[in-house]
Amino acid sequence: MNKPLSGVTVIDLTHMLSGPYCGMILADLGAETVKVEPLQGEGTRKLLATDPENSLDGMGAYFITLNRNKKSVCIDLKSEEGLQVFYELVKQADVVVNNFGAGVPSRLKIDYEHLRKVNPKIITCSITGFGSNGPNYKRPAFDQVAQATGGGMSITGTDPEHPVRAGIPIGDLGGGMFAVMGIQAALIERANSGVGQDVDISMLDCQISLLNYMATMYFLSNKDPFPIGNSHFVHVPYNTYKTADGFIVIAVITDNFWQNLKAVVQIASLDIPEFDTQPGRWAKKDMIDETLNTVLQSQTSEYWLSRLEAARIPCAPVNTFSQALNDEQVKHRKMVVELTSGEGNKTKGPGNPIKFSRTTDEVFSPAPKLGEHTQEILTGVVGLSPQELSRLYDLKVVG
Repeated sequence: MNKPLSGVTVIDLTHMLSGPYCGMILADLGAETVKVEPLQGEGTRKLLATDPENSLDGMGAYFITLNRNKKSVCIDLKSEEGLQVFYELVKQADVVVNNFGAGVPSRLKIDYEHLRKVNPKIITCSITGFGSNGPNYKRPAFDQVAQATGGGMSITGTDPEHPVRAGIPIGDLGGGMFAVMGIQAALIERANSGVGQDVDISMLDCQISLLNYMATMYFLSNKDPFPIGNSHFVHVPYNTYKTADGFIVIAVITDNFWQNLKAVVQIASLDIPEFDTQPGRWAKKDMIDETLNTVLQSQTSEYWLSRLEAARIPCAPVNTFSQALNDEQVKHRKMVVELTSGEGNKTKGPGNPIKFSRTTDEVFSPAPKLGEHTQEILTGVVGLSPQELSRLYDLKVVG
């Protein structure tokens, strides 16, 4: 396949969301991604698996999406023989990624210190809530814990008394994305050094990084920001506005955009000199927003968007999922792709957002059945004989 990470072998020990999302991106980019699961399967296999609206052929939406392009091998890592089989697989691999709780990889003898003795070139990556060290690193964490601890929840929503998490699980997904970056950087460094290393990803670290310039603003002002909904702490008008049939956003970030907006909405009370610059608009922010909200409700979203776009004013509809996933730009960019079950039945899911000019192949194989590739990988890659593999099956070391 003509994919950027073709030739890279990843062992995916992950479960739930942050780790599988990392493995999904690596697999989408062409890495041979081998999902090593316990014999009963990883926990995400069961999520929504029996929900008639959110499953396909016994696989829930989580597993169908997060495990496309992967192969499943079942190994009991808690048995000594299973561990040795795993080590043989590590000898053929480039990357091992997990999102177990802090300390679990070391206890299972599958952490970097153990695996580098098996394969000095191996790159390991652990995604945890709080990293591998520090006073609180052993605390359990899931998405909402990361969002809350990282500060972002305190500025989400409109009411300081009712903090709101982001609708998209950015705590988990942020950890998965930064893990991909770290793994790819380690692969590049290994090409120069010849040896692997560990990539330590903390979901909290990722959330702090995403605070970005707002964290610097806090250090400069020594003031905690507070939730202001969809408005902005600098730009006016910059908000969500109700129309006759929905909502749109308008983002006036320069004074020129303001002049264009005045020409579109033609509201006499807004056409005054003091609003021609940002400080004047900021002083009457609430009044401007209330006036726009009243006037914009007189026409449909399509009516206003066509005129705002013609005037080159940043704007957009507030799309539902059905609208976003059917947007012509989204479809043109192949961000809605066909996913299949192991039975051949089809659904759709989000595509790969990383596009290349030359390595353009995009094929999405089904999320694997439990242990679907155990025989293929352990005989073809590890080199076990059929007799030895049969013995391990009988002992329930593999499945």
